[in-house]
Amino acid sequence: MVQAAAGDASLVAQAAGGSEHAFRTLYRAYVRPVYWLAHGLLGNAPDAEDVTQETFLVAWRKLRGLELVGDSLLPWLVTVCRFQAANRIRAQRREREHTAEAADDSIPSTVNVEQQVIDTEFAERILREVEGLSPLDQDIFRLCASEGYAYQAAAEQLGVAHGVVRNRLSRIRTRLRTVAEEST
Repeated sequence: MVQAAAGDASLVAQAAGGSEHAFRTLYRAYVRPVYWLAHGLLGNAPDAEDVTQETFLVAWRKLRGLELVGDSLLPWLVTVCRFQAANRIRAQRREREHTAEAADDSIPSTVNVEQQVIDTEFAERILREVEGLSPLDQDIFRLCASEGYAYQAAAEQLGVAHGVVRNRLSRIRTRLRTVAEEST
């Protein structure tokens, strides 16, 4: 461990006064024990490195008001490291819970195969019925029902009167409704 002869109290006072050299000396003296403590708490190197850096960042910010108890800065750094590690563990837990909740919301708890088969058969019947329509009626259905065209816009696209689109679409819907009622 790197340590100055004057002890940590003197280095802490110098670092609190803005001495980067004193702070670097403290850092070099305690970075390894702080890292290994963080690694033991978190279980992986990347998080341990982050928590070690966060610990020394807190130390740099709080040295001015620090009253060192004893000859070593290490017990205080250990306490800061434990708090930083606990914060990281809580944040990771919240992230996992949030991710799990999002996954739970997007994935159905069960897959109803029977309902999927019924839905597929129903869609196929509707498609067969639409395929049996005249070409103009197929175009009206495609534009109005599938693509969301208004009657007038569909009429202009197809070169027919507004009333033709309205009346034919009404008949198409009635025909498809009949197919749907037969399916249930």
